[in-house]
Amino acid sequence: MSDFDTTLGSLGIARTATATPTPAASNSQGLNQSDFLKLMTAQLKNQDPFSPVDNTQMVAQMAQMSATSGIADMNSTLKAIAAKLNATSSSDAMGYVGKTVLTEGGTAYPRSSGGIAGAVELGAAATDVVVNISDANGSVLRTLSLGAQSGGTVNYDWDGKTAAGTDAGAGPFKVEVAAANNGATVAAKSLVWAPVESVSTPASGNPVLSVTGLGSVQLSAVRSIG
Repeated sequence: MSDFDTTLGSLGIARTATATPTPAASNSQGLNQSDFLKLMTAQLKNQDPFSPVDNTQMVAQMAQMSATSGIADMNSTLKAIAAKLNATSSSDAMGYVGKTVLTEGGTAYPRSSGGIAGAVELGAAATDVVVNISDANGSVLRTLSLGAQSGGTVNYDWDGKTAAGTDAGAGPFKVEVAAANNGATVAAKSLVWAPVESVSTPASGNPVLSVTGLGSVQLSAVRSIG
C-alpha cells in the first residue's frame, strides 16, 4: 500500500479501486501531444494532496511538449516544401521538347552547320585528355587532343572534318573519351549535346526525356540545356 493510501485510510476514506485501462495497440514509437495531456491528467488525478505536483515543473513540461510538437509540425511542412521544389512537373518537363541538352552519351548528331560540340567530365586533373570521333562503323574520323586539364567539365568543338580535311558526313558519330594523369588512368565521361524529341510522364516518378541517339534520359542526368 502506498503512503497516499495509508493517509486516506487514517482519515477513514476508502480508496475505490479502478481498473487500469489497457491501451490500444499503436504503431507510434513516441508520445504525441494527446498522450502527454492524458499523462498529465492522470498525474493530477493521482497526486498526493499533501505533496502536489510542482506547478513550475508542470508548466515547464507543457512548454517543452508544445515546442516539440511545433518543431515536428515545422519539419513536416519543410519536407513537403522540399519535395515540391525538387519535383519537376509535367508542364516544366514539356519545356525541354525542341531544345538540346548536354548529357552523358556516346552518340552525337551533327549541327546544321556541321560538326559537333561536346564535353568531357573528368573525375580529377589529367595531363592528357583525348576525344576520339568515329563513324557508325567504328572507323576513327578525328582525334582531338585537349592536353592537360583540371578536374571537372572540359568543353570541345569539332568542325566536322576528318583528319584528312574532308567532310565527315551527316553522322551519327560515336564519341569516346580517355584521360590520364602521368600515365595513370583518370575517370572520364563523354557528354554530348542532343535534341529532345518528347517527354514521357510515368504514373509515378519524374518525367523522362526521349533524346535523339541516346534514348530515355532522366532529368537528373541533364548537365545543361541549350
